[in-house]
Amino acid sequence: MTLPPVYLHAPGMVNALGGDVAAIVSALGGAQSPGMGLMHTGIGDAFVGRVTTPLDVAPPASLKRFDCRNNRMLLAALEQIRPQIEAARERYGSHRIGVVLGTSTSGIDAAEVAFVHQAQAGELPENFNYRQMEIGTAAPFAAAALDVQGPAFTISTACTSSAKAFVSARRMLQLGLCDAMIVGGVDTLCELTVQGFASLESTSITRTNPMSRNRNGINVGEGAAVFLMTREESAVRLAGAGESSDAHHVSAPDPRGIGGELALRAALKDAGVQPSSIAYVNLHATATRKNDEMEAHLMARVFADGVPVSGTKPQTGHQLGAAGATELGFAWLALARGDVPMPRHQWDGEADPALPVLDLVEDERYVARSGTQYVMSNSFAFGGSNVSLILAR
Repeated sequence: MTLPPVYLHAPGMVNALGGDVAAIVSALGGAQSPGMGLMHTGIGDAFVGRVTTPLDVAPPASLKRFDCRNNRMLLAALEQIRPQIEAARERYGSHRIGVVLGTSTSGIDAAEVAFVHQAQAGELPENFNYRQMEIGTAAPFAAAALDVQGPAFTISTACTSSAKAFVSARRMLQLGLCDAMIVGGVDTLCELTVQGFASLESTSITRTNPMSRNRNGINVGEGAAVFLMTREESAVRLAGAGESSDAHHVSAPDPRGIGGELALRAALKDAGVQPSSIAYVNLHATATRKNDEMEAHLMARVFADGVPVSGTKPQTGHQLGAAGATELGFAWLALARGDVPMPRHQWDGEADPALPVLDLVEDERYVARSGTQYVMSNSFAFGGSNVSLILAR
């Protein structure tokens, strides 16, 4: 059985680089990211990636109980692709449009603020509703806000959440359950996450430094990235997807990267291409000792002849449940738009002699503008969840 191809139309994004795709593209090529900086927490400072642009789009009055920073961030990204969504609704009908989103923190920051208020005032604030922090809320909220009535569900598998959303959305389209899917992810900074990673000794108080001998942890970030996915032909196709679960450890990756390698090779097989066909790979590259070691070794095995790669978390922070969608968005931009270079790998330039040498993108390079081209984005998560996605132009 031959399954129909699916296509990703232009993304909507908001993160520490900027409040829309134009601002993000402008900042992505530079050395600075407006939202990267120190955050003061209950146990000390942490270097994080914040969304600094105003989140002015509020839920409609009927969904006021869902009004929190996380959902406003999601709406800010969705607003950028609203014309495409409305055109799809006119073409297919609301009941034929579904939503799959990934998240890991949802609106927990809203609960943190509410509980502080309760401790001081003796009651929860009037504008707080428990649904704001429910993990499963994101997709049903988006469906209601956009007036689409197809299947809507949220995936939460830590740092692969939104990458897995693309696999699920493609499956829904290929099975004919929907004609269009709104797909992506959103996550918001909260002290629970920052302090949790700090307790694991996984955070850095300076800008994260992936693949360096001096790497010492992540910068937690926040953001949202969404696409409209359909079977209607457009410039960029979701050509391949691979998933695996090695279940090596609750928080540490398999040091051999066997599960991650299975996901990469499954994506290549699904796309019907050899590693030599891939023009660029966006790495997971968290800058923790163990993740970078695992990823560097599996990349060297899969791409024995080399491939241009970069990790973009120094510019956005690690957005956890939104990371996969955001980084696929960066790969989409480099593939679909001739004026957008491959994202640069920002680090101190001090290679770790214990890691295999990778072709890190440190200069201005572009995906070839002619012929069929392929790019890849990889995501790895706690519990051994691994996802690799391949886009074709």
